[in-house]
Amino acid sequence: MAISKYYLWTVGCQMNQADSEKLAAGFDRMGLRPTDRMERADIVVLNTCAVRQHAEDRAYSKLGRIRELKLQKPELKVAVMGCMVGLRTTELQRRFPQVDVFARPQQFEPIIELIDGPHEDLGGEFWPSTYAIPDGPTAFVPVVHGCNKFCTYCIVPYRRGREKSRPLDAIVREVAYLSANGVREVTLLGQTVEAYGHDLPDQPDISDLMRELSALERLYRIRFLTSYPKDMTHRILEGVASLPKVMECFSLPVQAGSDAVLSSMRRGYTRSEYLDKIAEVRALMPHAGITTDIIVGYPGETEADFEETCELLESLRFDKVHVAAYSPRPGTIAFRTMEDDVPAGVKAARLHRIEELEARISQEINNTYTGTQQEILVEGVRNEQPFGRTRTGKLVHLDAPARIGTRVDVTIEHAGPFSLRGHAEDTLTLA
Repeated sequence: MAISKYYLWTVGCQMNQADSEKLAAGFDRMGLRPTDRMERADIVVLNTCAVRQHAEDRAYSKLGRIRELKLQKPELKVAVMGCMVGLRTTELQRRFPQVDVFARPQQFEPIIELIDGPHEDLGGEFWPSTYAIPDGPTAFVPVVHGCNKFCTYCIVPYRRGREKSRPLDAIVREVAYLSANGVREVTLLGQTVEAYGHDLPDQPDISDLMRELSALERLYRIRFLTSYPKDMTHRILEGVASLPKVMECFSLPVQAGSDAVLSSMRRGYTRSEYLDKIAEVRALMPHAGITTDIIVGYPGETEADFEETCELLESLRFDKVHVAAYSPRPGTIAFRTMEDDVPAGVKAARLHRIEELEARISQEINNTYTGTQQEILVEGVRNEQPFGRTRTGKLVHLDAPARIGTRVDVTIEHAGPFSLRGHAEDTLTLA
């Protein structure tokens, strides 16, 4: 059967989104076309996430639908990729016989081999000559894959492997291609993005990469995530502060405010060291936007531990907090060695308290933007309303038409806890 249409479903982090865009680019080069209806596809690919149970449940639901579809359409090819797939796939093959191929993150070749007929060599692990097709002024660009940290609760190192950086010149070529095709802002991605370059011969760091990218004339902005406190050196921070194209926007997960919990998680830093890192960021960039991640209900987390987390959030006043209740992930250190001993009701109460605390703090921070003028890159239009972000990462809705891909000065007129609204004063640059 000739394969001409593909259905690609993605859940999870920005790295998964970037992987899917890369795979779609490969499909497009082979002459396949996308479809938004699974039943019309000749090959279905699910790009999965295993960080939280909700993401896995969504994939299981999708696989149930595929089982029924394959009974009606036996020739359908099915592939599952992403963080649900580990080194051993025996159990997955037993549970989901409707799947033809299981592929780990960035392992595109087995999926390509499902497609009949000759095809060109796509260039190896990172497909250097296969770039995602831009569909807007922003793009995600992975720069380092994998993670060496092995935090006790996290499945990512077991699924994505050890840290492996892409060559600096390969990244520059990709971003040059993207900027030549309408992309004005790139987000450099890594599970721990400041680990970039540690494994390369000349050991460049992420600030060296940012300097190279800053020379691209059509590129307006550079973002990066996710950060890890121990990898964020003063040299990197000085680079961010000194390069005009790099946004003053940080995603710096802390996960807990208690030294006892941080030690149990094997995060590799203390509360005091994390506080010092935030102080260093704000000393160089006083108005930087900083977001963080919190896990509540981690095994052994006492009420006193949780109060320390609340105190840390009150003290540091993050622009946004992504909070999740701990759930055991098979294959992790915590799953093997720790009892999930915090009751579900306690987890829910702690999660809601963090959400309420952060909504209040975010509202107070966003109120300070009212009446100010902010530079916005217009990313798109939703419900007939243009939107974009400030240099500190704040989402802004515009009350009048604005061209996608332009930078505009916006006077902020309204602030909510999660976004701002205002009107454009002037267009700074055209795409």
